[in-house]
Amino acid sequence: MTTACVTGATGFVGGHVARLLSERGDAVRVTYRERGRLDRLEALDVEPVRADVLDRASVRRALKGCEVAFHTAGYVGSRPPERVWEMNALSPRVVVEAAAAEDVGRVVLTSSVAAIGRAPHGKAASEDAVFRGGEFGMAYADAKHEGEAEALAAGARLGVEVIVVNPAYVLGVPIDRTQPGETSTRVVGNFLLGRLPAVVDGATNVVDVEDVAAGHLLALERGRPGERYILGGYNLTWVELIDRLAVESGVRRPLAVLPREVGALARLQGQLHVPGPIAPEAFALMAQNWRVSSQKAKRELRYRTRPLDVTVRATVEWYRELIQKRAIRTRGVTPLSVAAAGMRVADRAGVVGGIRALERYLGRRLVTGT
Repeated sequence: MTTACVTGATGFVGGHVARLLSERGDAVRVTYRERGRLDRLEALDVEPVRADVLDRASVRRALKGCEVAFHTAGYVGSRPPERVWEMNALSPRVVVEAAAAEDVGRVVLTSSVAAIGRAPHGKAASEDAVFRGGEFGMAYADAKHEGEAEALAAGARLGVEVIVVNPAYVLGVPIDRTQPGETSTRVVGNFLLGRLPAVVDGATNVVDVEDVAAGHLLALERGRPGERYILGGYNLTWVELIDRLAVESGVRRPLAVLPREVGALARLQGQLHVPGPIAPEAFALMAQNWRVSSQKAKRELRYRTRPLDVTVRATVEWYRELIQKRAIRTRGVTPLSVAAAGMRVADRAGVVGGIRALERYLGRRLVTGT
């Protein structure tokens, strides 16, 4: 039996990592900052310890007596930028240094494919792609990449084996089904609720949260120190993902398909500090080519993934439960909901049908979700 510590266990990926460790009989310690969030782990046999991953002393207390650690805690978002940088760039080094002080020999760090260098459009990036700071115009990507570098350097300096895992865009169901969705799953809820007016014609890679969690344990057991492993699933465009959501849910929601060039405009909006209904980084994120390859993880870790339709179906069913139980707000006027309603009005007026005809002429999708 291994004694493991999981930071960020009250979150989406971290909760599933803690569950898998507990189910296989390990002694699991989880860190938390807000006691109320521990309710999400109520069904698990874990030992909670209050700790701030930016405070070395409290992390040392959490790691005391542990053999391994999983640092899944992070901050997904763009605002405030100070928080993005502290949690994603600074905390990995703090955890590795605390692990060295407490003789924890192995740390698995949860990074992101955002920290992987960009592949040419239509191609898939691998772990050795070249990352250029600032190329995405996203503080999150830069911070995640810096966090990897800091953790790996600290591990080499202090004798801690650090293995980095880079999950793709994570869908699926949290261990506590009563909780509203995390950032990555909200695209499903917003589609079902009619709050999503448009997507950008970029590409992503979708993976199930349970497969990502299993990949963490495989990295602990089989990963090579100092290496990173992409934990991805299926490459597809955002248009294709919305099409799948429409099929699996039976919901028809017409969405405009914006060209990838909107990402550059979004970055300019951010640089000029022009307010908008959506953070500029959200458009910049969706406009990128996030196609990735998990061949290294499959080869070295024996990493495997379930069918994409299984993941999409499970996520849709879970969100429907939340909507039925009114666990998430189903009403309220926002700029996004107004724009989405405008798309539905245009559909009823026959405008969307005309746009569909124009698609054949232009050779590109202009509408999805129908």
